[in-house]
Amino acid sequence: MPTASNTGIDPHVLLAIRDLELRARVVVEGLWSGLHRSPLQGFSVEFTEYRQYTQGDDLRYLDWKLLARTDREFIKKFEDETNLRCMILFDASRSMQFGSDGVSKAEYARTLAATFAYFLLKQRDVVGLALFDSELREYLPARWRPGQFRRLLALLGKKSDGDETNLGKALEQAAHLNSKRSLILVLSDFLSSPDSWKRSLGQLVAAGHDVRALQVLDSAELDLDFGKAAQWEDLETGNRLYIDPSEARSAYKESFEAHQTLVQQALEERGVKHLVAPTNKPLDFVLIDLLRSQPLTGRVAQ
Repeated sequence: MPTASNTGIDPHVLLAIRDLELRARVVVEGLWSGLHRSPLQGFSVEFTEYRQYTQGDDLRYLDWKLLARTDREFIKKFEDETNLRCMILFDASRSMQFGSDGVSKAEYARTLAATFAYFLLKQRDVVGLALFDSELREYLPARWRPGQFRRLLALLGKKSDGDETNLGKALEQAAHLNSKRSLILVLSDFLSSPDSWKRSLGQLVAAGHDVRALQVLDSAELDLDFGKAAQWEDLETGNRLYIDPSEARSAYKESFEAHQTLVQQALEERGVKHLVAPTNKPLDFVLIDLLRSQPLTGRVAQ
């Protein structure tokens, strides 16, 4: 079984594990002890003291060993007695099916979503999931309850062969479904024009949500390293085009970099943190980058 290390977990090795839950466990538990000792803000990891049990307290936090020794009921008092509410928006459109080196963007993003959800649920945080293409197709409300992770995995396991992406509409629908202040994590390739989604994104931010954009891209999309000339098909429109990468690379990179600049500007103007996750980057490194980028907000009282 692969383990996390300073060099990270090779995505090819990790995604060779067929069980999505096991992938998430490998990444999170490989980092767990290090994160417990880190100064990351926003996670109720350690308890600092005890307080007397009062009627109505959650018995999950009762220290049974202390009760056995002292015959007194104490509750562990955590450093930050709050829960984070998170909604993961997962792009299930056809463009996410692309993969030039045996790892599709969809499978990579699916593993990222499961990993982040597992991490948060281990922290007793509240996690939900929505799948979208031209609109929201599946929705699991953010909750903390037995079986929530299995429900989330079942939703992620559904085949991602949806229509063209309409991120703007999906963000609008997500805003209506998430009235409580939340962390909204958008997992997408963000290949559509920012003009089609930046207004909806701004509305989510204005509503008080902490929105994060995790852009999953194939390494070949970053440099057009597709090898030999061939006929290529647009996964969303079905249009076919003959491309010689050696001739098209310069123009493509210029166009792609211009698009990325517009994406970055649209996100920065709305205060949204933007992280790019190439499919050849170890997923444990992406998780660390996501957690360290800035303190996670979207917390609600227990």
